[in-house]
Amino acid sequence: MELADVLATNKALVKVAKLYRSAQADVLSRLALHPGQDVLLWMLGQEPGGMTVSEIAARLGVEQPTVTRSLSRLESGGWFVRRPVPGDRRATRIELTGKGRAGIAEIEAAWRTLAETATAGMAADQRAVLVDLLEKVRANLLTLTAEPE
Repeated sequence: MELADVLATNKALVKVAKLYRSAQADVLSRLALHPGQDVLLWMLGQEPGGMTVSEIAARLGVEQPTVTRSLSRLESGGWFVRRPVPGDRRATRIELTGKGRAGIAEIEAAWRTLAETATAGMAADQRAVLVDLLEKVRANLLTLTAEPE
């Protein structure tokens, strides 16, 4: 790859990644959420019986202390409740409250806003190609990092 192509590629990827993260933070702030919290809550919304911290961590591919910190930040917002796990005094099940369940539709609406804004003016086949290309970029970058798939 020529240096001009290297520079153009790096510049485009960095600019899009930073701008997307900023737009994501702005859209989620309307729900009093930060990036990452939306995914955690949405995932809990897919499990009506709730999940333990270790189950959440495994599903997200992160360490348990990361989940614990995220939950601590969300707890005061009334998004979920902690319930004891019968037969395991150390484990706690995290279950969405009514507010948390209602928030799932708002999270999905925020994601729709981000996706539709980011791909405005693109035809369906162009959006599909974009997703395929981004997945290829992600797969390529995974060869340089230890991020979980």
